[in-house]
Amino acid sequence: MSQAMNHERRMRRSMLGLLAGAVLLPAWMQVHAQEAGAQAAATPAATPEALEMVKRADEIRFPRESFQTEITIRNLSDGQQTDQRKFRILSRGNENTIVLTTEPASERGQALLMRGRDLWIFMPSVSQPVRLSLAQRLTGQVANGDLARANFAGDYSPSIIGEETLDGQAAIVLDLVAVDRSVTYSRVKYWIAEQDKRPLKAEFYALSGRLLKTARYEDFKELAGRLRPTRLVMEDALKRGEVSVLTYETMNVRDLPERMFTREYLRRLEQ
Repeated sequence: MSQAMNHERRMRRSMLGLLAGAVLLPAWMQVHAQEAGAQAAATPAATPEALEMVKRADEIRFPRESFQTEITIRNLSDGQQTDQRKFRILSRGNENTIVLTTEPASERGQALLMRGRDLWIFMPSVSQPVRLSLAQRLTGQVANGDLARANFAGDYSPSIIGEETLDGQAAIVLDLVAVDRSVTYSRVKYWIAEQDKRPLKAEFYALSGRLLKTARYEDFKELAGRLRPTRLVMEDALKRGEVSVLTYETMNVRDLPERMFTREYLRRLEQ
């Protein structure tokens, strides 16, 4: 008798659970659909003029072709250098990228591999690559995506929101909204020179709307066949005095075969 009563109780609980699910699931699906719709509505469609500006600024920052560049990153706190690191970047069309650590010596051989928006880190001491986020910090104020992916035109939906004078230059101000949550920043406010479409300044925002850091593109010199910013100053918006300075030492157009940009190939790369 006791077993029969226990079985009846279990059946009753099971039926109640199914009933609750049947009642709550449609409501959950409706809320989820509303949230998805609200997010889609909050992402404005890119305007052709704004998108063309961002594409031109992307091409000024880095070549459209495959290229190699050497970068030194100096991290400073209240004007005092706390750390220095060097990286070699191999990029194929701004979609496939390898970031090799060349200094410090203790981290030499460490590599980031980006394919599309998928990012892995390879370390000699670990047998398998580990998946990473583009937004995760690499060093100082520099996120993984700041080095591994420089495709603003592909990652954000841009629109023009105004005009300003920045350091004596007439600038177009754009609002860049992330196309999805896999990109490095949720939103970017971007200043582009009106005359020659050079990138001048950027503010990077979290999903909450909080300003994370600012960046200034400076010291334009000829690299890989055209004038490009050779110095990028990134400043923490939350901790005053915390700054990272990226210096592009060299940049050369280079034929980089597709087979290089695989996890299996990383072991074969010469440091």
